[in-house]
Amino acid sequence: MMKVSAPRGLEAKGKRIWKEVTKNYELRTDELDILEDICRESDLIDRLEKDLEGAELMVRGSQGQDVANPLVSEVRQHRATKKSLWASLKLPDEGNVTSIAGNQQRDAANARWAIPHGQSA
Repeated sequence: MMKVSAPRGLEAKGKRIWKEVTKNYELRTDELDILEDICRESDLIDRLEKDLEGAELMVRGSQGQDVANPLVSEVRQHRATKKSLWASLKLPDEGNVTSIAGNQQRDAANARWAIPHGQSA
């Protein structure tokens, strides 16, 4: 499996995710784009959560009323985005037999592609 360098600008969590996924899976270009988005979302969530640490959960709204800190909503939205990105990446569930079969099908397709393109399977 060829090592794919992490994109520039990733922070600690994003780099860990990139390294772990690319170590275990050979991804297509479109899948690498999704993985990069997952890594950047993870880094952004970490930054937002750090900003939220020690902050008030309720803040004063524009009319003087108590409202939820906008960072709470931002974290929730970014977590939902990250979950959606993971789902679209469609990595196999290590313990799921049907996913293993799907992964075997991908390996077979990659092998079929490699032979006419002068690569060993």
